[in-house]
Amino acid sequence: MSQSQSQSQSQSQSQPQPQPQPRSQSEAESQTRHGPRERMVFSAAQLIRRGGVAAAGMREVAAHAQAPRGSLQHYFPGGKRQLVDEAVAWAGRYAGKRIARFLAGLEEATPSALFAAMAAQWTDEYAADGFAAGCPVAAATVDCACAEDSTRQAAAAAFATWRAPLAEALTGMGVPAERADALGTLMISALEGAILMARAERDSRALDAVVRELGPLLDAAVRR
Repeated sequence: MSQSQSQSQSQSQSQPQPQPQPRSQSEAESQTRHGPRERMVFSAAQLIRRGGVAAAGMREVAAHAQAPRGSLQHYFPGGKRQLVDEAVAWAGRYAGKRIARFLAGLEEATPSALFAAMAAQWTDEYAADGFAAGCPVAAATVDCACAEDSTRQAAAAAFATWRAPLAEALTGMGVPAERADALGTLMISALEGAILMARAERDSRALDAVVRELGPLLDAAVRR
C-alpha cells in the first residue's frame, strides 16, 4: 500500500460516518423532540412497518434512532423481544390518538367520513412515498404471532387500543353502543386488508374500494 493510499484510508476511517436520515417529518420530529429510549421505540416501529420484525435488529434500530448502541441493553434489558413489543404498543397508541385528529378535521362527522379519513392517511402516504411501508402491528403479528406469545399479546392489545376510541367516536355519531365495537372492528379489518393489497398491487384502488363500498353501510348504522 502506498503512502498516499495509507493516508487516504486513515482519513476516511477518522471521518464520522453519515447517519441514516429520517424519511419523513414525523421521523425527524421524533429524533429531535424525544429522548433516546422513545426514539428507539419509534424507530423500531418504522423499521417493522417497512421490513417486518427481521428488519428491526438492535444495530439497525440504534442507527435509525441516532442513539448510542450501548444504551439498548440499558433501556431494553429484555432485548429485541421487548423492543418489538413496545414498538407494537406504541403503534396502537398512535393509531388510537389519530382518531381524535381525524374527527377534528371532518366537515361533517359521519362514520363514512371518518373511515375515509383513516384510509386517506394511507393513500396520501402511498402517493407521496410509494408502497414501501404498512402497519407495524400487522407486520409484527404476521411475523411473530406463532413464535412469540408476548408479541401476539402486544398486537392484540394494540388493536384494542386503536378500536376503543374508534368505537367511542362511532357512538358519538349516533351508532348504537352495542354495535360500535363490531363496526370499529370491521373498519380496522377492512383498512388493514386494503393496506396489504395496496402494497402487493402497488396501487391504492383497494383502499378506494373499501371506502366507497363500506361508507353507506357504516352510515346506515347511525340511529335515526
